[in-house]
Amino acid sequence: MPDAALAALESPGLWWLVLTISVAGIVRGFTGFGTALIFVPVAGLFLPTAQVIATITMTGVGSTIALVPRAWRHANHREVGVLVIAALPTVPLGLMVMDVLNPVTVRWVVAAVAGFTLAMLVSGRRFDGQVKLPGLLLIGALAGLIGGVTGLTGPMVILFYLAGQAGAQTVRANTIVFLAALDVVIVANLFLRGFAGWEVVWLAVILGVPYFITTLIGQALFDPERERLYRYAAFTVIGLALLTGLPIWQ
Repeated sequence: MPDAALAALESPGLWWLVLTISVAGIVRGFTGFGTALIFVPVAGLFLPTAQVIATITMTGVGSTIALVPRAWRHANHREVGVLVIAALPTVPLGLMVMDVLNPVTVRWVVAAVAGFTLAMLVSGRRFDGQVKLPGLLLIGALAGLIGGVTGLTGPMVILFYLAGQAGAQTVRANTIVFLAALDVVIVANLFLRGFAGWEVVWLAVILGVPYFITTLIGQALFDPERERLYRYAAFTVIGLALLTGLPIWQ
């Protein structure tokens, strides 16, 4: 077995990471979101920030590849393209900020972003209006920046679509395609800047197996008639992960 694989198996808190990504997979399967919101706060207890970001973005590659072909047919390509273009320059900026910040500070930023996102999701608020080009550019830029600093690539897009009037199918498709593209950008920047190596790749492979399996389990458990129950169960799990990952416990 390669040395990098052995090093990945000896990662601090490996079994906690496996448990956390497994729970995140179930939540993702029956709600369509929540993986990073659950995994990143807990993983920050055991791993350096750059490794957390690289691991969470690479872990979902298998499930993302499976989802993108279908999502591509229903996505608004122009809208997603604008978001991705806006995120390209801000991802490396976010990684630079992450590199100079104290790890504890980054964890507080993670807690703040995740907490605000969770509060908005629980509130169920919806806003009227059309988001035009400047708004799309701002959302994409912020998503890239926050993704680079914290690994939380989803919150800005989730909040953006709270403000939108698009149908559920288009919203889901746009989110899947954009986050897949953003993950590629983040991983490429991590390798180019030397923040990630083969040990992280192996760790992502190890965690990707239970994540893929539990995502399928969550999808099988989903019952449209109980969607609200599932969502509030997901909110509870995200809240517990957020509380567990607060820097006050160390």
